Amino acid sequence: MTHKNIIPISEARKNIFKIAEEVQKPSKYYTLTEKGRPKVVLMSAEEFESWRETMEIMREIPDLNERIKKAEEEFKRGDYITLNELLAKKGYVLADKGKKKYGVQTGHSKKSSKRIR
Repeated sequence: MTHKNIIPISEARKNIFKIAEEVQKPSKYYTLTEKGRPKVVLMSAEEFESWRETMEIMREIPDLNERIKKAEEEFKRGDYITLNELLAKKGYVLADKGKKKYGVQTGHSKKSSKRIR
């Protein structure tokens, strides 16, 4: 965090619209102080929601880092299956849309078109 991102609440009050615009930039936030001590952090609503979701996931899956590391090791070893393989294993039938040809209809309809005024 740079020094200019730490400002007194009284200064923030004078520049709140400018600060509100600034914190819309990725990873940009301000620490507001009162009597020289940090009091509150101001960040965009989007950034705040992202932090909340991250914290929720970390609470629900406390060993997330270990699971990610294990998954990366398994992937390097080739110890995985694709989504299509998993779905087929579970009994889902996948449509092969790659083989179907979609033609473009040319010509005009014989119906007369009426103009609406």
